Amino acid sequence: MAFRRPVRRAGDRYEIRLSDDDRTALRNLCDELRDLLVAENPASDAAVARLFPPAYPEDPLRNLDYERGAGNELLARRLEVLETVSATIDARDLAEEQLLAWLGAINDARLVLGTRLDVSEETTEREFADDESARATYRLYLYLSWLEGQIVDVLSTD
Repeated sequence: MAFRRPVRRAGDRYEIRLSDDDRTALRNLCDELRDLLVAENPASDAAVARLFPPAYPEDPLRNLDYERGAGNELLARRLEVLETVSATIDARDLAEEQLLAWLGAINDARLVLGTRLDVSEETTEREFADDESARATYRLYLYLSWLEGQIVDVLSTD
């Protein structure tokens, strides 16, 4: 049996071959990420801080000025990306710009999940053996990592 890639180039578009369950999971992740971004900020949540690292970590005042100037713009861009994914989650093919939005949202979701789980390169599923919820989240993290790699691969083969 041949392995089906979840994303493949089809002319100037990208065919998306995901199961309904995968699409539902991505839809839910986008909703949860949107809620998190609206409710929290880098100072109140470590996972949000992971998405908005300080531009000037050595200079808190300069960084605060940067956050005031660019923070709302960066947040608006992330929310726009999530809207694009939500609007196209059931699509069977995407334009490159839409697929790039998917890539951004998937990466952001991975970063949030990885921060919540305190994932490192050495982390394995075994570390979550006693916590079914964390184990399921880790599996989702791994799936998102794989899907992100598949998207990067198809985008880089022009």
